[in-house]
Amino acid sequence: MGQAQCQNYRARIYNDTNINSAFAASLRAGCPATGSGGASAPLDASTPNAFDNAYYGNLVAQRGLLHSDQELFNGGSTDGLVRSYAASPARFSSDFAAAMVRMGGVGVLTGSSGQVRRNCRRVN
Repeated sequence: MGQAQCQNYRARIYNDTNINSAFAASLRAGCPATGSGGASAPLDASTPNAFDNAYYGNLVAQRGLLHSDQELFNGGSTDGLVRSYAASPARFSSDFAAAMVRMGGVGVLTGSSGQVRRNCRRVN
């Protein structure tokens, strides 16, 4: 779910070698090699309006929109996990739910232990 602007994936579709050639060609039709214009594209071309594991299948097929996305499946330590999520919607859903529960347990600093900053780069 989500979109990226042409300027954010332009270098990938014109320069990267770990991209499905038909996928890159389809994106080039709406994203010129130069200039500030161009279309937006979904981060998950298979099921752009659904929250599912198709994103991982896209990575296995070298159809990751952003360079940083495709790095998750590019011969590194995360390849096995990407393959696992691509193959099993149940595992993806289960791991995602568990991660959300863990994130919900992260302590938020409040009162004298922390502050909500007006500007994230500076202490109030």
